[in-house]
Amino acid sequence: MDDLFDNIPAPTDSTSRLKELREEINKHDRLYYQEALPTISDAEYDVLFRELEELEKKHPELHDPNSPTQRVGGAPLDSFSQREHLIPMLSIDDVFSHEEIGEFFARLQRNLGIERIPVTIEPKIDGVAVSLIYRNGSLDYAVTRGDGTRGDDITQNVRTIGRLPLSLGPGAPELLEVRGEIFMPNAAFAKMNEERDEAGLQTFVNPRNATAGTLKSLDSREVAKRPLDFLAHGLGAYDGPALDSEVEFHKLLDTLGIPRNQPIWKGDSLSEIIQAIEELDIKRHGLAYGTDGAVVKVLDRPSREALGATSRAPRWAAAFKYPPEQKETRLKDITIQVGRTGVLTPVAELDPVFVSGTTVSRATLHNQDEISRKDIRIGDTVVIEKAGEIIPAVVKVVTAKRPADAQPFILADFVNHTCPSCGGPIQQADGLVAWRCGNFACPAQAVTGITHFSSRKALDIDGVGESVAIKLVQNEMVKTPLDLFTLTEEQLANMEMDAAILQSGDISKPRRLGEKKAATILTSLEKAKTQMPLNRWIYSMGIPHCGESSAKELSRLHETIFDLADSQLLKDLADLPNYESLSISKRKKENHPVLKDYEIDDSLGPVAAQSLVNFFKSDAGLHVVERLRELGINPKSDNYAPKPSEVDTSDLPLVGKTFVITGTLSKPRPEFKKLVESKGAKVSGSVSKNTDYLLAGEAAGSKLDKANTLGVTVLDEEGLEKLIGA
Repeated sequence: MDDLFDNIPAPTDSTSRLKELREEINKHDRLYYQEALPTISDAEYDVLFRELEELEKKHPELHDPNSPTQRVGGAPLDSFSQREHLIPMLSIDDVFSHEEIGEFFARLQRNLGIERIPVTIEPKIDGVAVSLIYRNGSLDYAVTRGDGTRGDDITQNVRTIGRLPLSLGPGAPELLEVRGEIFMPNAAFAKMNEERDEAGLQTFVNPRNATAGTLKSLDSREVAKRPLDFLAHGLGAYDGPALDSEVEFHKLLDTLGIPRNQPIWKGDSLSEIIQAIEELDIKRHGLAYGTDGAVVKVLDRPSREALGATSRAPRWAAAFKYPPEQKETRLKDITIQVGRTGVLTPVAELDPVFVSGTTVSRATLHNQDEISRKDIRIGDTVVIEKAGEIIPAVVKVVTAKRPADAQPFILADFVNHTCPSCGGPIQQADGLVAWRCGNFACPAQAVTGITHFSSRKALDIDGVGESVAIKLVQNEMVKTPLDLFTLTEEQLANMEMDAAILQSGDISKPRRLGEKKAATILTSLEKAKTQMPLNRWIYSMGIPHCGESSAKELSRLHETIFDLADSQLLKDLADLPNYESLSISKRKKENHPVLKDYEIDDSLGPVAAQSLVNFFKSDAGLHVVERLRELGINPKSDNYAPKPSEVDTSDLPLVGKTFVITGTLSKPRPEFKKLVESKGAKVSGSVSKNTDYLLAGEAAGSKLDKANTLGVTVLDEEGLEKLIGA
């Protein structure tokens, strides 16, 4: 009997392995996010990450809020709690001209009684200010600026930022408050906006708005999907070895692996400050993030202490604001681009004009509503700027310069209600501003559709990237993603690829794809055909409003793809009012039978359901279903679960009981929700007279107060175990 337990590791082994895995993954996160020098593949990283997840599930008593697994986000919050700043988080006074920066420097000279004052000059990041509190080398909490005295606790959202270390390792001070900016890098913001445009969703005006909106989300799982980043620029509360100057603070950040604001200039005279501001004005257009100014700060801390602060800003710093650069040019024409999901996007074709460091000749007009709102016409003189210093945008029309023959633009009429790529009909879904081509075989959608279909998060077709997809479409070997399953090894091996630019700078000769790569592709296709679960297939189709989370929920509710294609549940869900703008608790109060019966989570709502219903009724969807049958492909769910009403709960210990779960527990709240539901209970989002039990962790807050007032039984985790007989 004893040998049954021989392979179960002792608790010390689990503790040791958890520590080892967390350190290993943190190291690889640092190499990937901060140094851009990954040493293992994504697949190898995923193996380590999954092992850590499994160990943490088996040993909830070893929970660490700063584990790398927390980067994916946790259970949604009901609201943000407020925290007092350890030291007031002041603003920096703005100056708008060389004269004003001269006045600032003259005040420094008068107040310190010296002529030459060492200062630093650095980019003013156009992001959201945040304060990070590390205690004994671990992130304790993160808080927004708020009113300078107190702000929102956004720790759960900040933990999802990949480049931000959650643990600092050896040498960390006992207390370190790092102040900096959370932002979206330019390229990542542009890609996200492009994807939203493709999906017919409202795009963000600029990276700062997108960042601020993201950080206000109560669901950190959604925050984890957004490309947030962080750079440090200041020190708050501190308990450690003396830091007499900004230089020593920067060295500490570098030692601890906390990313900081760069580049930084130094000077000790007004002329050097102005020269640095002008150099930064040129260089900032090539930085990875948006900037709107230059921050000038006195270098040494004793001088800062001598200068002090007003009630709202330090006297030792000033922010020079660059004026937004705008240029006038002529809008020569409007063309239409067809994206991966078939969305038709109008694009302004401009007389080239130099704006914010680059020549601009095109600017997206997003959709018909945007064109109508700004009354943009072909032939107009328009004002151009880069939104957030990144994406060319038409700010307004100079109507005083409008020519008599300027042509109004109506997208549907302009393309004669047909797709400019394939000639197929276009349509505008109810409630959406975007026009879309519904032809699954549209060549404009083919390359991006095949690339997405083959991507790692979709069907993971090894060897089919953008360059291979382009050649497959150009050679008319593939028109739709499902055509990949008809390819032969001979076809693939003999496909001629384009020449490439070698590391030496020489251009290679065109080459065959080759038998080895062809075999790799065919092996991946066979695996996708026979082994990939339903949720990956749903995601691979690129259906609007259907991402990874909703695909997983759809596969929980449907056993096969053919069940999904003819789903009455989706039709019922699509008929419900759009509740996506309501809070979670308000959604549950709606108590729609379809929501109650199937316990559908927040990743799947009426908008996504309607999009799926429309897709499977469209020519594209009908083609998919027919083609799958022809190919003998029938993807099945790996997480299918019957609806609760079909499960016999009569013998379960908590039948008829209502739970509310709150506070910080040893495991994420959804796990406790599943546990009590598996015992027959229902889980509500708010405490009322109908609540039987409140499961309360640390910092339970107002729900605990209300439960005590109403006489609701309050349980801790040990009490819950006793109740269910665990």
